[in-house]
Amino acid sequence: MAPFNASERNPQDFSNVERHEAPSSIRMSEIISALSYALDLTEGQPMGHSVRACMIGMRLAQQIGVSADEQTDLYYALLLKDAGCSSNASRLFHILNADEIRAKGDVKTTDWTRVGWESLHYALTHVATGMPFLQRMQRLFQVAATQQQDSCTLVKIRCERGSYIAKQLGFSDSVSTGIYNLDEHWNGRGYPDGLRKHEIPLFSRIANLSQTLDVFFTAKGPNVALEAAQKRSGRWFDPDLVKAAASLANSGALWDGLDDRDLLRKIASLEPENRRMTATEDSIDKICTAFAEVIDAKSPFTYRHSSGVADAAVEIGQWFGMNAKGLKQLRRAALLHDIGKLSVPNSILEKPGKLTNEEWISVKAHPYFTLEILKKIPGFDRLSQDAAAHHEKLDGSGYWRGWGSEQLSRFARILAVADIFDALHAKRPYRDGMPLEKVFEILRSDAPHALDLPCVEALIASKTNSEPLAFIQPETAVAT
Repeated sequence: MAPFNASERNPQDFSNVERHEAPSSIRMSEIISALSYALDLTEGQPMGHSVRACMIGMRLAQQIGVSADEQTDLYYALLLKDAGCSSNASRLFHILNADEIRAKGDVKTTDWTRVGWESLHYALTHVATGMPFLQRMQRLFQVAATQQQDSCTLVKIRCERGSYIAKQLGFSDSVSTGIYNLDEHWNGRGYPDGLRKHEIPLFSRIANLSQTLDVFFTAKGPNVALEAAQKRSGRWFDPDLVKAAASLANSGALWDGLDDRDLLRKIASLEPENRRMTATEDSIDKICTAFAEVIDAKSPFTYRHSSGVADAAVEIGQWFGMNAKGLKQLRRAALLHDIGKLSVPNSILEKPGKLTNEEWISVKAHPYFTLEILKKIPGFDRLSQDAAAHHEKLDGSGYWRGWGSEQLSRFARILAVADIFDALHAKRPYRDGMPLEKVFEILRSDAPHALDLPCVEALIASKTNSEPLAFIQPETAVAT
C-alpha cells in the first residue's frame, strides 16, 4: 500500500456541505423556539412548554394593550425564560439527593409558599427518596431548616444565568430583566430580590403567570389552570393579569391551539411582523455557543465538554482540508450534540457507582432527544442526524439506534472520535484528564472496528503536529 502523503488529503471530498447549510432566510425565533424544547426537558415539563407559555403570554399582552415594540421583547423573554435552568440542576440535586428534574416539574403544580399538606407531601415524595429511613428523615429536616435560603440561592443562580444568556445573544435589557425577575411574586415573597407589585417588571409578571397556566393546563386541564391562577391572584400574580386571563379563557381565546401538533408554526405567527429578525451566520453561531453553555452548565462533570468536542472535531476537519462552510456546520453539530442530555437527571449524571438498567435507558435516550430538538430547526435536518449519532459505532455496537458504518456520515464519524477524546482528556472535578498518550492508545484500540481510523489518526496528527500512520488512506476518512 502506498505511503500516505499530506497532499492527498483531497479537500474536495469535504466541499459538498450544502446539505448541512441552514437556509439564509431562517428567523431567530425559529431557532430559539425549537431549542426551547431542550429547556423544557430540564424543567421537567413536556416538550413545548416554553412555546405554549409564550403563546399564552403574547395573548395576555395583546389583551392588556402592550405595544407592538414591547411585544417583540416579551416574545423572546417568554421563549428564553428558562435559559438558566440547567445552572442550578447540580446544586438542587445535592440538596434533595434525588431526581431534580422530577422535583422541578412537580414543584410547578405545588403551592410551596404555604405550609400544609401540599408542601409536606411534596417534600416526602422528592427528598432523599432512595435513602434509608433514618437518613431520609435527617435529610428532610435539613432541607426544611434551610428551605428559604436554598430556594433564594437556587432561583438567583438560575435567573442570573438566564439573564446573562439573553444579553449574550444580543437581546435588550427588557428581555434580560424580564428573565431575571421571573420568580418574583406580587406579594413580595418571591425570589431573587423580593420585589413587590409593580416593582416587578411587566414581562416577568406575564411570564410567571403564563408558565403556571400552561403547567396546569397540560397536567390538569383548562378549568383547573384558571382556578389555580385565581387562587394565587394577589399573592403570586398581578390581579389585573389574572382577570385578563379569565376574560380570554371565557372567550375561548386563551387555550386555543395549545394542544396543536404544529406548535412551532403557531408560535412563529405570533412574533410581531414588523420586528421579525432574520438570523445571520454570526447570530446562529452565538445561539449554538450559548446553548452549548446551557448544556455544559448542568453538571460540573460536563464543564466545557461541548466546546471541547467542537474544538477537537474542527481540528479533524481542518486536517482533512474541510472547507469553511463544512467546518462551521461541523462546529455547530458538535456544540449541540449533547443537547438531549438535558433530559438526564443529575442523580444519574453524577452517580459515582454503576448505573442500573433503568438509568442506562435514560442515558441512552439522550441522542434521541438531540435529534428531536435539532430537527425542528429549519435546515438542520442533516445536522441533527449527525449530532444524534455521536455515540454510534462503525460495528453497530453504539447507541441509540445501533447504526453501522453504512449509516454513519463523515460528520458523525468525526463527532464520535471528538466526543470520546474530550471525555477522556478533559479535566473533571473528580479526576484529572488522561495524558494524551493514554487517550491516543484508547482511541486506537477502538479503531477501525468501532471508530473511524483515519479520523482517529487525523486527530492524533493534529494534536502532535505529525503525519498520521503511513497506511491510512484519505478516501476512507470521507465515507458518507
